[in-house]
Amino acid sequence: MHSNQSGPPVQASRDRVIKAVAQSSTRESTAVGTGAEVNGVDVLSPTLDDATPVIGLIDLDQVSDAYERLTAAFSGSTDVLHAVACKAVPLRPLLRYYAEAGAGCEVASPGELDLALTAGFAPERIVFDSPAKTLSELKRAVSLGVSMNIDNYEELDRLDAILAADAPLETEGHLAAGAPLNADANQVGAPESGATSARVGIRINPQSGTGTIGALSTATQTSKFGIGLADPGAREALIDAYLARPWLNQIHVHSGSQGISLDQAAAGIEIVVELAQEINRRAAQAHGRDRQVTRIDIGGGLPVNFAGEEITPTFADYRAVLAAQVPGLFDFDIITEFGRALLAKAGTILTHVEYAKTTGGRRIAMTHAGVQVATRTAYAPADWPLRILPFDPDGNHKSAEEVPTDVAGPACFAGDLLARDRLLPRLDAGDIVAVPDTGAYYFSNAFSYNLLPRVPVFGYRATPEAVEYSLIRRGQSREEILAEAGEATISPYRPVQNEAGS
Repeated sequence: MHSNQSGPPVQASRDRVIKAVAQSSTRESTAVGTGAEVNGVDVLSPTLDDATPVIGLIDLDQVSDAYERLTAAFSGSTDVLHAVACKAVPLRPLLRYYAEAGAGCEVASPGELDLALTAGFAPERIVFDSPAKTLSELKRAVSLGVSMNIDNYEELDRLDAILAADAPLETEGHLAAGAPLNADANQVGAPESGATSARVGIRINPQSGTGTIGALSTATQTSKFGIGLADPGAREALIDAYLARPWLNQIHVHSGSQGISLDQAAAGIEIVVELAQEINRRAAQAHGRDRQVTRIDIGGGLPVNFAGEEITPTFADYRAVLAAQVPGLFDFDIITEFGRALLAKAGTILTHVEYAKTTGGRRIAMTHAGVQVATRTAYAPADWPLRILPFDPDGNHKSAEEVPTDVAGPACFAGDLLARDRLLPRLDAGDIVAVPDTGAYYFSNAFSYNLLPRVPVFGYRATPEAVEYSLIRRGQSREEILAEAGEATISPYRPVQNEAGS
């Protein structure tokens, strides 16, 4: 995947691929678009048909351009690990691209950890952030040598026990699994791979405020994430926790998100930078340590403009705000955890209108894209509105009188809508509906209500000569759906002896 800085903009590339899909689609086909075999030939070109009425498209040039903009914005003397949020893009080919480009990967579950490893990320470039890590998950993370952000004191106690359980193993000044907590060692090692640069920190909730989307605001007074810094006695307890554990050498905060301004995000980061600076001063005074906390994980959460084509705010905008409001951040190494801002603009969901009708004076376009790909939009439409781009069956922008329209999905509940009462050119059966800005989360928040299948996802590049495709994920087959539906029969009951032994 290579950047195409001189190529057409995202909108023009998208229009070209939609026209190409329209021209190659036949409603009579029964296999095209799923990666199935037709006459022994593997079909890798996306089409819309009865068998595949909805597909995902990702502009690969936009993916690489966005990552280049991110790395350029944060370039400088400090070391920066851009750990792409796996939850935003659990698609192996895209994650492999990021691994080969030198990125890291932020994971929040055992499945995401396995996917990151399979995609080629070195363990020390993986950041494990789950707020509910089990004991076995912590042991595995220590064994692998992945970086970790600890969510709470009980989890920290578990990690203490894991590190104390095995015999000490020191190599080249690094602390390996089971090593004692001493002032000279400051990293957790991986016995499977020798010395490692993996680091451990604590997630801090700066309690800096709520954004316009409450469900995504991670820095509220009562957020489920991290340790609230403004709670009575919390600051001193956190400092004590760090001073007692010299291997705690990073600190984590995630105060940004969709609905959070750059100033709000920077305010949360500033609070944590000040805490890190205080920990380092106290560590130097009490123990003679030189900069115990060396890295700050600032999370992700750069908002995305879902209202239009413009990319705003940019990574450069964010860097400028951070440099102005939190200059001390750049005295530390940095982790970022961007997902939506890297990928949203690259993605498009494409479907066709199966039926159209007018009810109560409103046009209703029945499509095959709904809650199974746009779960947040269906359940919280005010927070997650999406643009609707209508095309005719030939892939041309639809030109017709605008009428109030609901763009509906296929699921059996009334709220399964991509858009409600939206003024759109009159949509008819056979028209194509494109939903842009869906490259992040819309292919990971799969919702299988009504046993709707996961959709196929294709990458594309629009070169001057042609549109080139790459299969990213095959569509889910009916056999795979049935396999996930449980066992064939209810197994015979097994009697369980009660406590009395009767």
